[in-house]
Amino acid sequence: MDRAVSLLSDIFGFDAFRPGQREIVDAVANGENVLAIMPTGGGKSLCFQLPALMEEGLTVVISPLIALMRDQVTALKASGVAAGALTSGNTEEETNEVFAAIDAGTLKLLYMAPERLASGGAVNLLRRAGVRRIAVDEAHCVSQWGHDFRPDYLRIGDLRRELGVPIAAFTATADAETRVEIAQRLFDGETPQTFLHGFDRPNIHLAFGAKDGPRQQILAFAAARKGQSGIVYCGTRAKTEGLSGALGQAGHSACFYHGGMDPDARRNVEARFQREDGLIVVATVAFGMGVDKPDIRWVAHADLPKSIEAYYQEIGRGGRDGAPAETLTLYGADDIRLRRSQIDEGLAPPERRAADHARLNALLGLAEALDCRRASLLAYFGETSVKCRNCDLCDAPVDVFDGTTAVRKALSAILRTNEYFGAGHLIDVLMGIETDKVKARGHDGLPTFGVGTEYGKREWQAVFRQMMGHDLVRPDPERHGALRMTDDALPILRGEASIRLRRDSIKKASKYSPAVKELVSEEDAPLMSALKAKRRALAEAARVPAYIVFNDKTLMEMAQTRPKTLDEMAGIGGVGAKKLETYGTAFLEVIVGEVEPVHPARRKLAGRDSGTLYDRLLEVQADLARGREGLDKPISCSASLLAKVAAQKPQNEQALERILGERRSERFARAFLDVLREAG
Repeated sequence: MDRAVSLLSDIFGFDAFRPGQREIVDAVANGENVLAIMPTGGGKSLCFQLPALMEEGLTVVISPLIALMRDQVTALKASGVAAGALTSGNTEEETNEVFAAIDAGTLKLLYMAPERLASGGAVNLLRRAGVRRIAVDEAHCVSQWGHDFRPDYLRIGDLRRELGVPIAAFTATADAETRVEIAQRLFDGETPQTFLHGFDRPNIHLAFGAKDGPRQQILAFAAARKGQSGIVYCGTRAKTEGLSGALGQAGHSACFYHGGMDPDARRNVEARFQREDGLIVVATVAFGMGVDKPDIRWVAHADLPKSIEAYYQEIGRGGRDGAPAETLTLYGADDIRLRRSQIDEGLAPPERRAADHARLNALLGLAEALDCRRASLLAYFGETSVKCRNCDLCDAPVDVFDGTTAVRKALSAILRTNEYFGAGHLIDVLMGIETDKVKARGHDGLPTFGVGTEYGKREWQAVFRQMMGHDLVRPDPERHGALRMTDDALPILRGEASIRLRRDSIKKASKYSPAVKELVSEEDAPLMSALKAKRRALAEAARVPAYIVFNDKTLMEMAQTRPKTLDEMAGIGGVGAKKLETYGTAFLEVIVGEVEPVHPARRKLAGRDSGTLYDRLLEVQADLARGREGLDKPISCSASLLAKVAAQKPQNEQALERILGERRSERFARAFLDVLREAG
């Protein structure tokens, strides 16, 4: 077994790498400059943590949020890794502990915020500490047009030059334009070894719904998933507070989070979300980077996100442990108008506004998709996919019809009213409703007046929403949001192109709610609950988030496979040597009841070949304790000596004697060597 695989198993408790991880780990360990784009939950952190353990020296990790750094350091320490962070949130004792570990040369990973690089002392400290590489988390923060731009990230390139070390940069969202910018700012324009791994998160169920009483839609979605941790993203601060209150009144544990809150209040919400099972956070996008909780079971959007990248990153916070997670994104014509106007009224140059409109178009295309949503999402990132069977459109295909005539009528009404009106007035014209506004402007005399009576108001609203989603019409900010046609509408208006639409009305669309994904079977559910209760008690006693003990996926595997011994427990994904020693017996007791005591030396070998070897040596020793005839003075080896033999596997009597000593070697050497040779 090579060192990377051995550490992966012993420290992190995994038998194999996830797809794509091994190549990145090897490149980072070989000292190459690396840019890795991997999906959220794809195991980015391990790609720089593991190489840090494979060699001498220190890896410094630049990370964007204190909460994120503290959680990763806590998780690493729980796995037996020497890690620390230098942040403004440190106690004096924590900071002294980090400096002592640096001076002793024992620290393997040091987390720092990019803002700390402004201090000249930080560079001197890192130079003195013997830094071997820089790892950059959330590397897209260097992009000035990205959704998470952090100006202090621009100093990282200078740090690389000062220290003369390689950089390994990681992000979940970076289109071609952002990748070029990362290379310019972090790697001086040189092309790093780039890994672009699949964006698919097959465990996440995708669903969209047209708004129809969005508060009730969110409450219904949450009610079906009561007791599960979730995030609800909202477009305004006021909505986070109102919706959080409504969820609380409905019996959920819920709180709100937005950029206008006091910093201490925000930190309190972050701490609660990490530690409490089943908490719902209703937030603006301020609750973004740094959400490192692996067992978020659902993410809902009460309002349309601003781009497909933002949507992808926000839903990607669900199911990071690989267990099932669900999403629901609500949207309506008002969302589309708001997002268009935000782009048009922004200060970005024209080419940037055009790019932002294109990104929004991609998201709207996903919202109004007629077939598998995952295929539409992955196509945006340049990947192909067969039908996923894990989205609302695969669950229940939509009724599609040729909407060319309806769209042509709507476009004609827009054109004949000189592109000066919104959807409400246009629908009145199409349906032949003689409102005061229609009569005052003489629109009751237009050829399009009353040509759309085959549809009701809700159906026409759905048609106009889909027209906005297909970017056939846009709100004009200079005309108070009046709809104007885009160039894409002209072929349809002229009869040169056709368009398919969804037949569902807003009301019908809103009824869809994804079926709740059960984590385990009905048979295993009681054991899963008992394991979660034990996890909660241990986490509260240690004052750490529950997932630091074990994440949901690990508990699911325990509930399904029901290990009976520490050796079997060691084979569960996520159970490394340190966690097995700390928590293994406690969880075994939940599964099987009373557990036979195991010597600490034997416990350290649990799950390894050397553990089985130890057991065999113990049997042989018992047979020979009084010699081959059973008449000699009893001699035995201590558990630690047997563990040493099992671990080192000496191949001759001289090597065995150096471990056991002359007297024990004389009694046991030949029999022990036979056991060792049989084991190969």
